[in-house]
Amino acid sequence: MIINELQKRFLTAIILLPIIVFITIKSHILFVCLIILILIISSFEWYNVNKKKFTFLSIFGFFTILLSIYSAYYLRNYDSKGIALFLWIIFVCIFSDMGGFFLGKIIGGKKITKISPNKTYSGMCGSFIFSTFPILFLHFLNYKFFRYEFLVLSFKTLLLSLLFSLVCQLGDIAVSYFKRKNKIKDSGKLLPGHGGLLDRIDGIIFVLILSSILKILKII
Repeated sequence: MIINELQKRFLTAIILLPIIVFITIKSHILFVCLIILILIISSFEWYNVNKKKFTFLSIFGFFTILLSIYSAYYLRNYDSKGIALFLWIIFVCIFSDMGGFFLGKIIGGKKITKISPNKTYSGMCGSFIFSTFPILFLHFLNYKFFRYEFLVLSFKTLLLSLLFSLVCQLGDIAVSYFKRKNKIKDSGKLLPGHGGLLDRIDGIIFVLILSSILKILKII
């Protein structure tokens, strides 16, 4: 069961990630089209999750999704620095999710909360550990191919990686609360091994908003 789920996740990631990276780097217009498509699909899935019982928080969720999409647009911007920053943030979230899934499934152990029964303390540690991998890789690339002072291994980038991972995990739990409340396992079936699109980006939504605030404050 676990192997089959891992295979689905791997195949989905190996197909989608190169497409997303290519669009992000090569075309501003295609990037805008991509995030608009993500906005439409994730909003529809959020509606499906909450359609049985709408509350103020359910309505606020639509605003949160919209704000995260604008944050993605703002972070990427038009220059190469914005593109590099955006991709780093996205990969921190992806690796955080991967670390949580792998170590959580392999080690298991005590559950963190009843809201999301699959979340374990071992998975949480895996998320924190894996979230630092992108900056380690980018630190090496920085000296080989490009020069971005903000994408080097430092106390600041390590701390930001851990902060993004924490927010990503909390965002995942927040969306899981609504799914559990409405007795829904996945927000959809769009992505094999992941469920719906919202299941894949639930944590990223909150990290993008936080990152845009940090950029406005000139912290990143």
